[in-house]
Amino acid sequence: MPAPTSHRPSFLGRLSLPERRFLAAALRTETVGGVLLLVAAIVALVWANTPLKDSYASLRDLHIGPAALGLDLSVQHWAADGLLAIFFFVAGIELKRELVAGELRDPKAAALPVIAAVCGMAAPALVYVLVNTVGDGSLAGWAVPTATDIAFALAVLAVIGTSLPSALRAFLLTLAVVDDLFAILIIAVFFTGDLNFAALGGAVAGLAVFWLLLRKGVHGWYVYVPLALVIWGLMYNSGVHATIAGVAMGLMLRCTTREGEEHSPGEHIEHLIRPLSAGLAVPLFALFSAGVAVSGGALGDVFTQPVTLGVVLGLVVGKTIGIFGGTWLAARFTRAELNPELAWPDVFAVASLAGIGFTVSLLIGELAFAGDAALTDEVKAAVLVGSLTAAVLASVLLKLRVRKYQALVVEEERDDDEDGIPDVYEEHNPEYHLRMAAIHERKAAEHRERARLAGAPRDEADRPA
Repeated sequence: MPAPTSHRPSFLGRLSLPERRFLAAALRTETVGGVLLLVAAIVALVWANTPLKDSYASLRDLHIGPAALGLDLSVQHWAADGLLAIFFFVAGIELKRELVAGELRDPKAAALPVIAAVCGMAAPALVYVLVNTVGDGSLAGWAVPTATDIAFALAVLAVIGTSLPSALRAFLLTLAVVDDLFAILIIAVFFTGDLNFAALGGAVAGLAVFWLLLRKGVHGWYVYVPLALVIWGLMYNSGVHATIAGVAMGLMLRCTTREGEEHSPGEHIEHLIRPLSAGLAVPLFALFSAGVAVSGGALGDVFTQPVTLGVVLGLVVGKTIGIFGGTWLAARFTRAELNPELAWPDVFAVASLAGIGFTVSLLIGELAFAGDAALTDEVKAAVLVGSLTAAVLASVLLKLRVRKYQALVVEEERDDDEDGIPDVYEEHNPEYHLRMAAIHERKAAEHRERARLAGAPRDEADRPA
C-alpha cells in the first residue's frame, strides 16, 4: 500500500510554474543590478580614498535643482531621495504582487517567511540596542542593521558562482520584500521631520488623482510621469521621506490579471522599471553614499565603538540568528515539513546571506545621524564591513553545499521532451509520458541500427530491450 499522504504544511517546497518563471525573470535583472551595485560601491571607495577624493566630495556635495520649489539639493540627496524613490516604487509593486498573487497571498503559507523576516529585523535591532546600552553608545541607529539588500546578495551569488534552488531564492526574495515593507514603515514613522501639512495634503491629493486615473484605465507615460514627479516633490517638501511617494504609487498598481491579459499592469510596469531601478538608480545611490574614507585606524574603530560595533554585529549575528531562529520556531509551531531535498543548514546559509544590508542600511544610517557627518561616515563604514563579513560567511556556507544545489537546479530545469516546461511540472501529465515514450522508442531504434552497422547479428540488433 502507498504511504499515507502528509497533510502538514510544506516549507521550501516546489514553486508553481508561473511563480518560478516570474521569480527567474525578476532575479536575473536584480543579479545584473547587484553586480553594478557592487562595482559602484568599489568605485566610490577607491575614489574617496585616493588623491582624487576632493573631486568626489565636490561632486557629491554639488547642489542643483530649483530652490523656489524647495528642491535645491546636493547630488547625494538627489540620489538618496530621488533615485531611491524609483527603487521603492518597484518595492511597492513587488509587495502588492506578493500580497495578491505571490507567496504572501495565502496567510498560512505566508506566516513562515513573514515571521522569519520580522525576527530577522527585530534581532539585529535588539543586538544593536544591547551593544550600545552596555557600551553607552547612541541608540539612534537601531534601525540601521535591520535591512537586507537583495540585489547585493544576488551579486554575491553571481560572483562566487553558485545558484540556489528556486525555493531558496523565493524564500530570500520574500524575506527581502517583507523587509522592505518594514523598512518603509520605519522610515515613514521614525524619520519624518516637521510636517508641512499643505505640501502633505497636496501629495495626498496627487496620489488620489493617480489612483483615480489608474481605476479609469487611463494610459500613457506622459500622464503618469509628470504627475509622479509632482507627487514626489510635494512629498519631499512635506517632511515625509520622499521615497514614501514611490512606495504609495507602486502599491496602487493592479497586480492581478483580467480576461485577455497575459500580464497585469503592475507586472508590465515593473518589467519596464526594474532595469532602471536595479541598473541605474541603486548603483548611483551607492556611488554617492558608499564613498567613505577607510584606513587601518578607521577599520579598527568599527570594532571598538559601540555604534559601529552594534551595526556590524546586528548585520552578521542578529540577521542570521533572527531569520534562522524565527524560521525554525515557526516551522515547529506550524509543524511545517522542510523540503526533504534541503536541510536546515541551507536555511542558515540563506539567513547569513540576508545579513548584507547595504542600500537601505546606508539610507537609514544617513537619516539616523543626519546632524553628525563624522558619525554618519563611521556608520557607513560599519555597514560596509558588516555586509562584507556577512557575504564572506554566506559564501563559505553556500560553497559547502554547492554540488547539492547544482544538482537540484539541473533537475528543476531538465526538459527532456523540449516543450518549454520543466519535466518536474509534468510528472502527472499522461501526454508528457507518451511524448517521452515516443522519444525513447526513437532512440532505441537509432541504437539498434547503430548496433547492426557495428556488426551485431540481425536477431540481436532487432531484439527489443
